[in-house]
Amino acid sequence: MKKYTKSPVALVLSISVFLLILSGCTTPDEGKIPITTKSKKAREYYIQGRDLSERLQGQESIQYYEKAIAEDPDFAIAHLNLSFVQPSAKAFFASFNKAKALADKVSEGERLWIMGVEAAVNGFPMKQKEFLEKLVETYPQDERAHNLIASYYFGQQEYVKAIEEYKKAVEIAPNFSQPYNQLGYAYKFQENFSEAENAFKKYIELIPNDPNPYDSYAELLMKMGRFDESIETYRKALLQNPNFLLSFIGIATNLNLKGNHEEARAELQKLYDLARNDGERRTALFATAVSYVDEGSLDKALEEQQKQYVLAEKINDASAMSGDLTVSGNILLEIGEYDKALEMFEKSVELIEKSDLVEEVKENTRRGHLYNAARVALMKQDYTAAKANSYEYGKQVAAVNNPFQIRLSHQLAGMIAFEEKEYEKAVEEFQQANQQNPYNLYRLALTYKEMGDMEKAKKFCTKAINYNVFNNMNYAFLRTKSKQSECWTRCKE
Repeated sequence: MKKYTKSPVALVLSISVFLLILSGCTTPDEGKIPITTKSKKAREYYIQGRDLSERLQGQESIQYYEKAIAEDPDFAIAHLNLSFVQPSAKAFFASFNKAKALADKVSEGERLWIMGVEAAVNGFPMKQKEFLEKLVETYPQDERAHNLIASYYFGQQEYVKAIEEYKKAVEIAPNFSQPYNQLGYAYKFQENFSEAENAFKKYIELIPNDPNPYDSYAELLMKMGRFDESIETYRKALLQNPNFLLSFIGIATNLNLKGNHEEARAELQKLYDLARNDGERRTALFATAVSYVDEGSLDKALEEQQKQYVLAEKINDASAMSGDLTVSGNILLEIGEYDKALEMFEKSVELIEKSDLVEEVKENTRRGHLYNAARVALMKQDYTAAKANSYEYGKQVAAVNNPFQIRLSHQLAGMIAFEEKEYEKAVEEFQQANQQNPYNLYRLALTYKEMGDMEKAKKFCTKAINYNVFNNMNYAFLRTKSKQSECWTRCKE
């Protein structure tokens, strides 16, 4: 995947870099999804761009997609792939909307792909799944089709199904490198580190002169707490491509985890100085904000968020600006500035409402605001308002059957139950929340502590504080908070 949560276009991160499916239309390959283009030259440029994208060199791929589109302006899948590597959310939507407008002029496989992406963008993952299942059913011998639905399962945290589909992809095409990367991450999230290491080493073997295989393996080493080895491996990635921004962030994350925050931010300043566009600058600024949160300097983190907002405002990127305000609201919640946090959340919604984004995106944003408003009310001990917003949020996410948001609904219900000292209910809810969010593991630890079960409290606290996740704001929040808690002290005993 590389990566599931690291694209500058956070809105489409989970559906972007790994949605790279193509084969042939001008000269179709049997059993593969066709490429619909009227230009042989456009197809050649497209394949060059696709090759770079699949190896996670998105910035380098842009020129080839643009050349393909110049040769054939109606090249729908080139527009789609270009959307995935755009440096801003606004640019993503501009390219994606062109692909969507051409969806009735392409092959059935390409149409299913485009419609699946649209469903994901609009917050309807179950509808996305239907399109992807039809895609694989229609093209069972296309390795990229299997890779695509595997990545869908991965995003839904259904790792067993994801692994099964990734294996099908490499059975069809043993030298197709991307599934090995994804297999490594799937095994990592299952905490099967030996199989993850095998997958990443195979990935390195297939494309040893590319940066991402080393970058992915470095992330596994970080997860295992082997921070110095991880930094060394990230630097190997940078030897392959000095502009591979994810490796700068990986080095900085390791340094944060070691407590070397100033050194971490020095690495991120290098990334900022090397940035080729504002998307990469925003990525560097967000990582700097995470470093400040991890250090406990939340006011400085807010300053970095404001710098991101200014860059997005420069091009009137409503989606990115809205996201920046939401992150700022989250930081203000941690600081204890609850009214200011709510103001940020409300401005975030207002920006989307006034934008030209589709109604489905606006509805998804309104739904998300119920979650944010409930959290603010809870922190202000207005349990009536918190429960009302939580109930409505739960009802709406159940109606659209969005697994990620359903997990958030359980998280919210658990937070309310904890504050009302209903600890057994809180445990039940937190266990159904996102287990890849280390903050939820920490919440479980605190709940078990209140219940007097210190063995489980220590187990979950240890798992939470040793989660060692790449550039994650939630993890930085819990590390800052937990260091002052009895839970942290007991875990360190």
